[in-house]
Amino acid sequence: MRLSQLFNLAIKLGKERDPRKDKGAIKSYPDSALLYGRRDAEIKKFMVGIDIESAELLLAEKIREREGLDLVVAHHPEGSAFASLHEVMQLQVELLKKMGVAEGLAQKLLDERMWEVERRILPNNHSRAVDTARLLGMPFINLHTPADNHAFYFMQELMRKKKPAYVKDIVDILLEVPEYRRARQELVGPRIILGSPKRKVGKILVEMTGGTEGSRDVFDKLYRAGVRTLICMHLSEDHLKKVKDASLNVVIAGHISSDTLGLNLLLDRLQKRSGERFEIIACSGFRRVIREK
Repeated sequence: MRLSQLFNLAIKLGKERDPRKDKGAIKSYPDSALLYGRRDAEIKKFMVGIDIESAELLLAEKIREREGLDLVVAHHPEGSAFASLHEVMQLQVELLKKMGVAEGLAQKLLDERMWEVERRILPNNHSRAVDTARLLGMPFINLHTPADNHAFYFMQELMRKKKPAYVKDIVDILLEVPEYRRARQELVGPRIILGSPKRKVGKILVEMTGGTEGSRDVFDKLYRAGVRTLICMHLSEDHLKKVKDASLNVVIAGHISSDTLGLNLLLDRLQKRSGERFEIIACSGFRRVIREK
């Protein structure tokens, strides 16, 4: 399969799992990019990691010398995709609307947060890893929101089917998922960080896509809209304080394990839809779990 075909199919599959109803209005995911490489390069074997920096690219070069390698796939954005991370956060407005927050208010809060994220990212050295890939001649892409959309969709469906009654039930349900079970073995498994295990779950908001954390000032609005429990990949200290003030329950599913879940689901569908049988090498926190053969 050609590099451009692989990348474009991954984006297409990400759109199919996007929480927004109007799929046709989704132009692209700015936080995912074909960072380096010939678009017509033939791809049969690639290395996948959550974070790919120069060290992982040098490792990839060693693997290529030893046994062959066609591509490196990162989850977290690099280069232009990292610089554009704030743009994909617009997706979160739809999620907040579905939870009962007024669209105008959701947009206002998100605009402020997007500007904050853009300012925070702006001074970073975005091109380091991409420059390394270019100097090595190593094809390099990243797939962020397409994978996160898969994790979000999976979690929404899981909670809909299992219908947890109490907060502790969410953790038990998550531990049925291989990625979260492994994370627990590595001492970073799902856990309750706010709320009693015996508290009622109520209405759940799954926060697993949309670039990065949204506004820290939205949680009291969510409570007024009937939300009682958040299931998140992660939660910063500033956000945690606001969530606590809003009296919401919070279950942290896990950051790297949730990213791994999303990538695994995306890779399964990528192989199935393409009809290819790629050889995949896992690195940088990613662990391959195959659900569909």
